[in-house]
Parts: sequence; structure tokens; C-alpha cells
Amino acid sequence: MSIWSTPFLRRNQAAKTSKFPQESKYALIILNQPFSTPLFRQLWDASEWRCCADGGANRLYDLEGIVDKRECFLPNLIKGDLDSARPAVLEYYGSKGVAVIHDRDQDSTDLMKCVAALTEIETRENVQYDLIILGGLSGRLDQTVHTLSYLHKLRKQRNRVFAVTDESVGWVLDTGEHTIEIEHNALGPTCGLLPVGIGGTILSTRGLRWNLSNTPSSFDGMVSTSNHLVPGCDQVWVKTSKPLWWTAELRPF
Repeated sequence: MSIWSTPFLRRNQAAKTSKFPQESKYALIILNQPFSTPLFRQLWDASEWRCCADGGANRLYDLEGIVDKRECFLPNLIKGDLDSARPAVLEYYGSKGVAVIHDRDQDSTDLMKCVAALTEIETRENVQYDLIILGGLSGRLDQTVHTLSYLHKLRKQRNRVFAVTDESVGWVLDTGEHTIEIEHNALGPTCGLLPVGIGGTILSTRGLRWNLSNTPSSFDGMVSTSNHLVPGCDQVWVKTSKPLWWTAELRPF
């Protein structure tokens, strides 16, 4: 049984204690996609290591509400092929001591390069962070599909990887049983179970408005989109025969 929770989205960090306590350290990778200042601040404050993937540095530098406070929001690293980050932005962060790495590898994306850098740090520190990716689920379709594909593969390498936008949060549930703790002040009401990258799966759920019982799900058949979380129900249980994406609507900060 895998236990999932999203304390990094909790508005009041002291408001609720998980029934399944776990010591988590979070790493944040900022992609080159739009995001709001409130969401950014929430994820930045929850993270201990922060990285910009190439043009994500522009997004951070230009972010409304922190322009006069940039020195308070210095990432640990900027990495990528640096074809999107503006020279003035790289010069600014470099002058503040931020590591800027130009990786010319054409066989990996900027996101993949940042994850590789994080993995090197984890090896040295003998620790694994839970990874939060800010962006990746909106914008260009090819980039969105890459995020879906890459996180599908990462499930075998990392314990927990979350993709977050202003509209939703999502992650991959591997084959087996999962309990998802629901932060109702952060999530909902809509949610979905998406059979992406697989031929199909057999799904069972509890804690949703429209539950499934050994139900086949595939792109050629039923897909559980626009399902609903149940008010007052703090857990969702999912059993799946193949890996699939869980996604929930994110309430505005």
C-alpha cells in the first residue's frame, strides 16, 4: 500500500496532522511555463532545494510581486541548454552566487537535466527528496506529453514526483493499492484517474462520488474524468492493475 499526501499544498501547515506521518524533504524544479505568485510562494516555502530549468529562470526573475525581493528567492541551480533563459537573467543570478550550468546534451530535456543534477546531490547527501515540478501540465501539447511520459518512467526511480500548475496537481500511481490523503482546502472538487501510456487497466476506488469496482479503463473505453472528491471524506483508495495518472483540481491560493 502506497500512501500519498500533499502537505506542500496545505494552506495552514498546523491545521492538520497526517494519519500517515512521514518525514519529507521537497525539491522544486521550476519550468518555463506561467504560474501565479501565490502558488509559487507556497511551493518555494515548502521546498529545501530549488532549481530553474532553463527558461524557468525568466519566469522566476519576472514574477509579479517579487521583483523588488529577488534576493530572497535565489534558486540553488539553473540548468539546461540555456537557449531560453535571457543573458541578463543568467548574469543576475550568477552574480548572486547561483550555480548556472550549460548542458548541451540534445538527448535530454531541461527537466531531465535538472533531475539528473538533483540525483547527484542526493547521492552525495544519501537522501532522496520528494520532487515537485512547477509546470509541465499546460502550454504546448508536446511538452505536456513529455511530462506525462517522463513522470511515468520516474516512478521506478523516485518515491514521489508531483506536477503542479495553478489548475491541478497530478502524479503517477504505480500498479497496486494507494491511499491518497485529501486536503479539501487545497484540492477539489474534481479529480480524475487517467490511463496514460498504458493499453488499459482494471480500477477499483473508494472515497469518490462515482466509485469503480474492477472496472476496465482505457483510452478506447472508459476514462474516469470529472469525478468528484466527497466532502468530509479525507481519504481516497485506489487499486489499479497498471500505472496511471491521478489528478485533482487545485483550489486558488
